[in-house]
Amino acid sequence: MPFPLTDFADTAILLLRLMVGLIFFTSGWKHATNSGARSKDIEMSKGFTVFLGVVECAGALGVVFGILIQWAAIGLILIMLGAMQKKIFKWKITFWGKHGTDGWSYEIMMILMNLVVATTGGGRFVLENLLR
Repeated sequence: MPFPLTDFADTAILLLRLMVGLIFFTSGWKHATNSGARSKDIEMSKGFTVFLGVVECAGALGVVFGILIQWAAIGLILIMLGAMQKKIFKWKITFWGKHGTDGWSYEIMMILMNLVVATTGGGRFVLENLLR
C-alpha cells in the first residue's frame, strides 16, 4: 500500500509555486534595478532588460498568489526558452555548462516546474478560486 502522499499534492504544488516565485522575482528584481550591469551580462539592451525584469516579477507574483496563474507560468516558460536559445545557439553552452552548474539544465528545470503549475492550475490554494 503506497503512502497517502497524494493527500498533500496541493500543498506540494503551493511549495513549488513559492520556489518558482522566489527564483523569478529575485532574478527579475536584479534585472529591473541593476539593468546596466545585467544588460551587459545577457547581451540585451538596457530597456529590454528592465522590461524583462518587470515581466519576471509580474509572472512570479502571478504564480505565487495564483492570479492569472496559467498565463503567468506560460510567460515564465517563454522567458526560459529565450534564455535557453541564447545559451545554446549564441553562447554555445552545453547542458551542464563549463562548470557543471552554468548550463541550460537550470532552464529546463524552471520550464518543467512552470509546466506543472500551468497544467495543474496551481492546485487548490490559488486566489483565483476565491474570486469565483
